[in-house]
Amino acid sequence: MIFTGLLIAVPLVWTIYLSLTDAEGSVRAPSDFVGLSNYLEVFSDFNRFWPAVGRTFIFTGGALAVELVLGMVIALLLWRPFRGERWVRVAILLPLVATPVAVGMMWRLIFDPNIGFANQLLGWFGIPDQPWLSGTDTALPTLIFVDIWQWTPMVVLILLAGLTSLSDEPDEAARIDGANSWQRFWYVTLPLLRSTVVVAIVLRGIDALKTFDILYATKGKGGGSFHEVETLNVYAYGLSFDYNDYGIASTVLILFFLLIIVLMWAVTYRRKANR
Repeated sequence: MIFTGLLIAVPLVWTIYLSLTDAEGSVRAPSDFVGLSNYLEVFSDFNRFWPAVGRTFIFTGGALAVELVLGMVIALLLWRPFRGERWVRVAILLPLVATPVAVGMMWRLIFDPNIGFANQLLGWFGIPDQPWLSGTDTALPTLIFVDIWQWTPMVVLILLAGLTSLSDEPDEAARIDGANSWQRFWYVTLPLLRSTVVVAIVLRGIDALKTFDILYATKGKGGGSFHEVETLNVYAYGLSFDYNDYGIASTVLILFFLLIIVLMWAVTYRRKANR
C-alpha cells in the first residue's frame, strides 16, 4: 500500500508543482513560480481547452450509454445456457484481445475514404460514400463507434458476472404472479443488478474518459487537422510533447484529474443515496 501510494503521490505532487510554474522546453530547465496564472489561462481558453472538455464528455457519454444498453442486451442473451454458448462468448470477447492501437489502425483502414471496406459496403446498397474519420463532423461519432465495438465486451463480462450471481427465486416468483419478460427485467432483475451496473459505469466511464490510443492512432497530433477529436488527453499530450509547454500541460492534467475524482464521487454518492 505504501509503494502504491508513492506511485500515485509522487507524480501527482510533481505535476501540481509544474502546473504552478512556467516550465517549458524541459522539466529540468529553470522555471519561475507563477501561482494560479496557468489555471486562469486555461479557463479562458475557449479555442482549445473548453472544446476539448466538450468532446471528452461527448465521447465518454456517447460510448458509455450505448455500451451499457448493448452490454445489458448481450449479457441477458448469454445468461441462459444454449447450444454453442462457449463459441458465442469467445467471438464476443475477441475485440478485447487486440491492443487499442491495433484496433485504431484496423478501423482506420476500414474507414479509409478511397480503399476502405465501409464505403464499398455502402455502395452495395446505393448509399453515397461517407467521410468517416476524414470528416470534421463524422470523425468523433466514428471513433465512438470504434470504442463501442472494442469495449462493449468488457461491460458484457461485468454484467454477466452480476447476472449469474442472482438467485432465480425472485424471477420465478414474478413469473408465477403473471409478470411478462419486460416487467421481470425492469422490476426484478435490474434493481437486483443495480450495484453491478454502477461498477460497470465507474470502470468503463473512467476508462473512456482516459481514452488516448485509439484517438491518436487514427487522427494523429492535435486530434486531427481541425482538432475534431481532440479530447483532454490528446490536448495535454500535445502541449507536453509537441509544444513542450509543461506548465500548461500539467494544469490541464490536474484539472482532468479533479474532473475524474468529482465524477467518481458523484456516482458513489448517488449509489449510497439509492440504497
